[in-house]
Amino acid sequence: MQATTGPFFFRVMAPTDLAAVERIEQGSFPTPWSKDAFYREITENNLAFYYVAGCRSEREIIVGYAGIWVILDEVHLMTIAVHPDWRGHGLGEQFLYYVFAEACLKGGQRITLEVRPSNREALALYHRTGFKAAGRRRHYYTDNGEDAVIMWRDLPG
Repeated sequence: MQATTGPFFFRVMAPTDLAAVERIEQGSFPTPWSKDAFYREITENNLAFYYVAGCRSEREIIVGYAGIWVILDEVHLMTIAVHPDWRGHGLGEQFLYYVFAEACLKGGQRITLEVRPSNREALALYHRTGFKAAGRRRHYYTDNGEDAVIMWRDLPG
């Protein structure tokens, strides 16, 4: 399903999107996933569902991506990123609501994620979209040993 909101569109990630996804990943995270890792997620993992966000006004370029795992009625937000040049336009929030809708269609009732406590922008986004902190995973991030904040939110019925 493709959805549009203003200048943005959201749809299922395809193998042809992986070069753009890899560029966004490398510009967003200190320990980026490889293109092969994303390829395996979208082609081999039956629990995984990955999406891209794009901008119609820029020749439909990919400007963000997100991935979830659905395990029974629980959903794990594995990753979400917006290209650095496209941050601050409300795309992350719109994209999260699209992911919530997709998760509900797949039977999800609750969604969880981990986030660095130092990532203030992401924490603000997650709080704004209804997530609540529920604990910590000590030394979760392998690049610097930083903890992860575990967050949960109920999905709409």
